[in-house]
Amino acid sequence: MSTHAPPISVEPAARISLSLLVCLGLSQVVGWGTLHYLIGLFAAPIERELGWSPTFVQGGFSLALVIMGLASYRVGAWIDRHGGRAAMMMGCWLGAAGCLLLAGAHGKTQFVVAWVFIGLAMRLALYDSAFASLAHVAGTGAKRHIAFITLFGGFASTVFWPLGQAMADAWGWRGALVAYAVLLALSSLLHLALPASRHRRENDKASAQDASGARAGTAGTPTAPVQGAYLLFAVIALTVLFLQTAMAAQFLELLRGRGWDAATAVTLSMLLGLGQFAGRFSVALWAHRVDAVRLNLMPGAYLCLAFACYLTVGRTLWGAGAFAFLYGAGNGLATITRGAMPLVIFDASAYGRTVGAVLRPAFALAATAPMVFAFVVAQAGHTVAAVAALAISATTLAASVLLYLRVRPGRVAH
Repeated sequence: MSTHAPPISVEPAARISLSLLVCLGLSQVVGWGTLHYLIGLFAAPIERELGWSPTFVQGGFSLALVIMGLASYRVGAWIDRHGGRAAMMMGCWLGAAGCLLLAGAHGKTQFVVAWVFIGLAMRLALYDSAFASLAHVAGTGAKRHIAFITLFGGFASTVFWPLGQAMADAWGWRGALVAYAVLLALSSLLHLALPASRHRRENDKASAQDASGARAGTAGTPTAPVQGAYLLFAVIALTVLFLQTAMAAQFLELLRGRGWDAATAVTLSMLLGLGQFAGRFSVALWAHRVDAVRLNLMPGAYLCLAFACYLTVGRTLWGAGAFAFLYGAGNGLATITRGAMPLVIFDASAYGRTVGAVLRPAFALAATAPMVFAFVVAQAGHTVAAVAALAISATTLAASVLLYLRVRPGRVAH
């Protein structure tokens, strides 16, 4: 496609209240802390009490990611048509049910069913649904607000790894999961701040087109306005999600692999949350003036630096801290740019369906990440696992550079 194609138009932003942003942000702290970071904290005690292998226990989280992928497109289409209130509240309720099932699990069947519930909950309640909900309200104007939402979510690990550990010390891992269920049920009320379900004519039309496409076997494959943009965006989303899911399960283990005890590893992990906050706060302050595709060059660079620090100076306290902080910054920025880029390189009115189509295979492949990294750590060691993570980060950076060169500055809405 010619590089002289006209710029993508920008829709006027609808008003999004500060109270709505705060409510969505708080729900993300609870959602990420209780659902996504659950496995990294409770895998070891579950293995010890029930006598199951690490592969099987980590496989529960992997199953949840597969469920996320299978549900991804339909959830996105639902939010495109109706908004996010009902979807995100349902996500909290399903997450609470999943935590209760997990807390009461003594056999493998109930354990597996619990992770099916948690997988559906994560797709309905976490960032991608929150971003689609904002896009439903404000169109391309939502991109400025995405950074604000992620400011809150960046503290999920900082808050819930030590909080969950304290709950587990006091009540055991089962009691901690019951507390998680209560927090999720309460946080569902935060989504009442979202506008009630409403239909938009263009979304109804798009829904009909989707149904037609599904009959033809082609549903959920949007046409990118720039040749190759869809594929490059998919590579970025896949590599970032793969690394995120791997680190959610293995981040503390990597720190322990550099000689840090469990208490120090948890303390160092708090720098991950601070790094996420720092990266996202910088975006909230100034980077909204930079197009999302250009901003997307930063996450891959930070992630590469993080794992380089781990490999070279990770046995020193400052080096391990730099690893945690830089990984957090890169991970935090990657979440923002993954949410903002579709608003400016694809059709914003079909945000949920577009992102859902990309995430369907991305979640399915990322589902293998916890087990793959656990296997690599067990068989080849922490250093080899970190080298693999560095290679994945370099792939993210390379795809980001190619996308930036393909789209070109000035062709993307600011």
